Amino acid sequence: MTMPPPPFAPELAAALVELGDQAPTTATPEGIPAARERINGLLALMTDDELSRGGRFEVQERSVPGPPGAPDVSLLICRPTDAPDQRPVVYFTHPGGMVVGTNRLGLPLDWAEQLGLVVVSVEYRLAPEHPHPAPVEDCYAGLLWTAEHAKEIGGDPDRIILAGGSAGGGLTAALALLARDRGGPRVVGQLLMCPMLDDRNDTASAHQMAGLGVWDRTANETGWSALLGEARGTDDVSPYAAPARADDLSGLPPAFIDVGSAETFRDEDITYASRIWQAGGIAELHVWPGGCHGFDGLVPQAALSVDARAARIRWLRRLLGE
Repeated sequence: MTMPPPPFAPELAAALVELGDQAPTTATPEGIPAARERINGLLALMTDDELSRGGRFEVQERSVPGPPGAPDVSLLICRPTDAPDQRPVVYFTHPGGMVVGTNRLGLPLDWAEQLGLVVVSVEYRLAPEHPHPAPVEDCYAGLLWTAEHAKEIGGDPDRIILAGGSAGGGLTAALALLARDRGGPRVVGQLLMCPMLDDRNDTASAHQMAGLGVWDRTANETGWSALLGEARGTDDVSPYAAPARADDLSGLPPAFIDVGSAETFRDEDITYASRIWQAGGIAELHVWPGGCHGFDGLVPQAALSVDARAARIRWLRRLLGE
């Protein structure tokens, strides 16, 4: 039985038509170089001065030790200039389908400004040139440095929150698993925005949204194949690559998971939240009606986007008791 796709929210549907090729539905391996060039061109405009928001943030880039035998990892650190020391730290992994982006993409500076948080955004190596486990190991190496040096950057080592969107959301979930299994830094929460969790790419929502919206089933195959090669979709996939593969979701920090009802990742994200509950864990799940992938970044003024951003802030306040 063919399942009709859920509709996009009216504001988002109109914006997707207007954005056209600026918000592509799909992505192919051949298109990765052009996508990188386009996105890197936009990110070049995000200078340290621009990110400082008129002096409200002190911005610095630090090169820290990478995984054993691998290059150093670059961390972009944004610290509110008027916040006291020992503030909570958001350790951020950027979006980009595993194949594009830098640590300047998608920075959650609004959270930092409203709540006085230190943001540390990690630059991880991209697939397909650097397949799994390079990206997640880069992220883990950066997390180790951040936990050890939190006080040096004005942060509280006992209040580190993992956060990321899309591919970065998947890496965030993987980091939480790695930190648990390796006895690594104890983090207080994981904020997963429309996370990319399951390489099998075979949920109802993946089929429903094929050819529609942003980041459809073909694009998803491109990203996962870049990361995993021929292992994609087989039994030989690590949960640190695709967190949906984890057998055990117990003992994880509290999670915030949100996703649109009209996007590829809907069902895998709902399932992940359900499995955290089934393992006795804590998760807050939001499924935004009519939301396409990354809708709050594409159409920030839409009512749905305003609500989504506000929900994340409320969760962070509750998590931190502030």
